[in-house]
Amino acid sequence: MSNNWFEIKNIDDFSSPCLVVYPSRIENNIRQMIEIAGGVELLRPHIKTHKIAEIIKMQQEYGITKFKCATISEADLLGSCKAEDILLAMQPTGKNIKSFFELIKKYPNSKFSTIVDDKQIILNINSYAVKENFIIQLWLDINNGMNRTGIIPDDEAVSIYKYMNSMSNIKPNGLHVYDGHIRHPDFEDRKRECDKQFKLIYDLKNKIEGNGIIVDTIIAGGTPSFPIHAKRKDIEVSPGTPLLWDFRYSSAFKDLKFQHAAVLVGNIISKPGPNLLCINLGHKSVAAEMDFPRVKFLNISLNKQIGHSEEHLIIDCKESNNYAVGDICYAVPTHICPTVPKFNKVFTVNSGLIRGDWKVVARDHS
Repeated sequence: MSNNWFEIKNIDDFSSPCLVVYPSRIENNIRQMIEIAGGVELLRPHIKTHKIAEIIKMQQEYGITKFKCATISEADLLGSCKAEDILLAMQPTGKNIKSFFELIKKYPNSKFSTIVDDKQIILNINSYAVKENFIIQLWLDINNGMNRTGIIPDDEAVSIYKYMNSMSNIKPNGLHVYDGHIRHPDFEDRKRECDKQFKLIYDLKNKIEGNGIIVDTIIAGGTPSFPIHAKRKDIEVSPGTPLLWDFRYSSAFKDLKFQHAAVLVGNIISKPGPNLLCINLGHKSVAAEMDFPRVKFLNISLNKQIGHSEEHLIIDCKESNNYAVGDICYAVPTHICPTVPKFNKVFTVNSGLIRGDWKVVARDHS
């Protein structure tokens, strides 16, 4: 093998499959993310991609103070890292409302907020807040085309924002808009669609403020759209994937120049037939919700992924004679976010050597 950036000199000392990360590349991605956002003031990175304390602390060293997360466990991790401003971007329901308030009490030096799109949940949160004598900061979650969560930006959204503002122990922070459905590979097409849909958000803001209620902030965008929103005035952006990057985004969005910083390491464990290689990167190691290819091999050429089960990934490789059972395989996941929590720790690589490991602290939901 040639001397490529991903190669690890002491990999034979570690069992496969495993996930390795490259801190110098993560640091490069943090710098680039800050540059695109125009600084740290309006940057609120999502931690769902990595769920790792050390990566949070790397961002804090660059002056990032605001973070976004998807689970109570991730919010707990941010609190333990003394993050100043923590947004739980998942409307809490059931026991998670109580858990959210427990985090506020557990980490009094962190400012917690969450998103809502339902009047009953707003009422439930306000009831808890009255009981605990807290003022809770909430964002109205807006559906501007993703059709996953949030409320359509119409008169009902104005009504809910007014309702939130009427609560005794709630402070409306503004609007939360995730537009992950905008995925045009061409930047200009992506920008055109993003601008068109975001006009509805500005219209909603104007309608709310026409009722005498100030909309302080808008949080908008995931990774594909955050460079577009970063050019708007006073819009917070919340990318997550750029910290580790993956094959899905690097192949789809050529305008984004982040570096792959997480690599799966496996072994060829069998050659079961002509041109067939079996690698120990099964469902338990690789996110399997995507169509093939589910990984991009960095050191196996001319291959096609044809089978995937719990422990095994089967590829058809025209040059299979160049590879032997036991050979090390390096691969970038197609989707990194659900791949990371399949491991309880990642190994860190510096100067071609595994030198330590980081625990994936928030891989559990609670």
